[in-house]
Amino acid sequence: MKKLAQEFKEFISRGNVVDMAVGVIIGGAFTAIVNSLVNDLVTPLLGLITGGMDFSSLSFGIGEAQFCYGSFISAVINFLLIALVLFFLVKGINRMRRKKEAEDKPAAPTTKVCPLCKTEIDLHATRCPHCTSELPEEV
Repeated sequence: MKKLAQEFKEFISRGNVVDMAVGVIIGGAFTAIVNSLVNDLVTPLLGLITGGMDFSSLSFGIGEAQFCYGSFISAVINFLLIALVLFFLVKGINRMRRKKEAEDKPAAPTTKVCPLCKTEIDLHATRCPHCTSELPEEV
């Protein structure tokens, strides 16, 4: 029993398991944000555009069976709205990330070191201005 407990402790302490747990928790919180955005902002706007049309009451029956295809249509529309909002959120986050990466990226070097005298010289120089040696052409 001790060995099993030790193995479980090692398993649960692995970094990727903890990272996954944090991801699931953050995902749950992010779901609440996206759902609120869709339900509280996007859906009312869509209701204004469509005149408050409610698909959930659409259905037909065959004998005793009732087919509520309107609920399915509402679920598909809700899914598409959530996917659209999520797409724009991820697109905005990626744009900010690329902007930050571009700011953090170091500038291209403008100088090089002379292999003979070790003095810093212009990157495109063919002769060192300090020791006057000819520099090998770099490819």
